[in-house]
Amino acid sequence: MEPREIDTPHGPARAHVNAVDAPRALLVLGHGAGGGVTAPDLVTAAEEAVKAQVSVALVEQPYRVAGRKSPAPAHQLDAAWLAVVDALRGEAPVLCGGRSSGARVACRTAAGTGAAGVLCLAFPLHPPGRPEKTRLGELEAVEVPVLIVQGESDPFGMPPEAPGREVVRLRGNHGLKSDRPGLRAAVAAWLERRLTETA
Repeated sequence: MEPREIDTPHGPARAHVNAVDAPRALLVLGHGAGGGVTAPDLVTAAEEAVKAQVSVALVEQPYRVAGRKSPAPAHQLDAAWLAVVDALRGEAPVLCGGRSSGARVACRTAAGTGAAGVLCLAFPLHPPGRPEKTRLGELEAVEVPVLIVQGESDPFGMPPEAPGREVVRLRGNHGLKSDRPGLRAAVAAWLERRLTETA
């Protein structure tokens, strides 16, 4: 993957781009709050996208590029994400997503990016042990199809299914490391549906 620095209102972000010939779409994925773009579930999703003739960009938020561990406030993450997607956009439809915090960013900005769908890996429905602090509103605000791949024992909760929102439960927890074949199958099937419907 070729790293590309992209200016945002909050400093440079870095996109690791795997461009395919004649892409059917572009899938832009963000990392979790304390993690990076080498998280196993992000890498697995990216591999499936390339197999489906979809270009992929794994995006490092500016705070990570600057070497900080603590995530930036939500409004800064969202503004940086919008700038990155805008810079990467080509002729093909755009799909957005990410793991954990990155999935939240993709949901909050789905309308702004014009995403044709949102892929959520381990969406953190609420902080562990705090179900009253739900983030369901971020999911419910998305008006395009959403796939959530969630570990059955994820301490961040299990998002509910809804019209246009599919939830695939896999063995394991928030890391989504226990069932790579299940993750591959879920992402591949969803991508094929989205690509067929947006063609």
